[in-house]
Amino acid sequence: MSIFTRPVTLAISLLGSALESTWRFGRILLYNVMASSERLVLNIDADVSEDPSGKHRPAEAVACDMQRFMLNLKGTYMDDNGRGVDYAAIKASTEYSEYTEKCKELRDVDVSSLSPEERMAFFLNVYNALTLHGLSNKEQLPSSVLEVRNFWSLTCYDIGGHVYSLDDIEHGILRANRPHPSTKKSQFEEGDPRLQFAMEEVDPRLHFALVCGAKSCPPINVYGVKNLNFGLGSAARNFVQSDVQVIDGQVMLSKIFEWYGSDFGASAQEVVEWCYTYMAESQKMEVKEALAASDNKISYAEYNWQLNGK
Repeated sequence: MSIFTRPVTLAISLLGSALESTWRFGRILLYNVMASSERLVLNIDADVSEDPSGKHRPAEAVACDMQRFMLNLKGTYMDDNGRGVDYAAIKASTEYSEYTEKCKELRDVDVSSLSPEERMAFFLNVYNALTLHGLSNKEQLPSSVLEVRNFWSLTCYDIGGHVYSLDDIEHGILRANRPHPSTKKSQFEEGDPRLQFAMEEVDPRLHFALVCGAKSCPPINVYGVKNLNFGLGSAARNFVQSDVQVIDGQVMLSKIFEWYGSDFGASAQEVVEWCYTYMAESQKMEVKEALAASDNKISYAEYNWQLNGK
């Protein structure tokens, strides 16, 4: 290549990068308009600066950053048990300002490079971070997450060039595209490019790892591929032992087991049997005795949708 053609080649390359950046930003804006006038992709803005090389940062590295962010927040702005979150303090913190910039790197991750276990840990952490980000981003903090209209379908991140809402992550990816409990429809339609990243089967323990922003939600934890099985087991054990109770002779379960019953078993009885693995022995005996003695065996506790703030 001559010295005269090099500047032209460089200019074409830079122009191509600029056009790619403009196209990408326009695509996200178009997605917002088409999907909903209120849909909000929290890690995209008008000042997008793409890497001219077009290289994606390794997803493992971004996942590690997500873990560190969540661990830092948990240690500073949450109750020891992970159930209470100081959203106002998070929003005012330097960590939050840094995170709102850092999460833009999610746009360039190559999710296809992750193993199934890495992908699950990655999306669990991203879901919980997006929940915290979405609530902290509100000008006025709601008293209940239900006050935020369509919070789970409108709060989104661009991840690897695809837009994911909280519902997309939970039902499309982590629940292996099983039907949404309210719509009874699969989250992703056939041909959706995000389907390639969906888990092949459902691990029901994921329901005790996702934080929806309500007081009845499980506590916030952080998941890595090395401790994924242990972490999910601990989350399930803690939730079952605290939220499965016998009250006035009836077995009382969290609404989570009603909404997502098919993820645990084909009947309410099978759901309870699934829980046996994670119960303390005394708790298991009490539940079995209640089931044997009662005709109206299983009921579900009211869900507390008040914000999990402190």
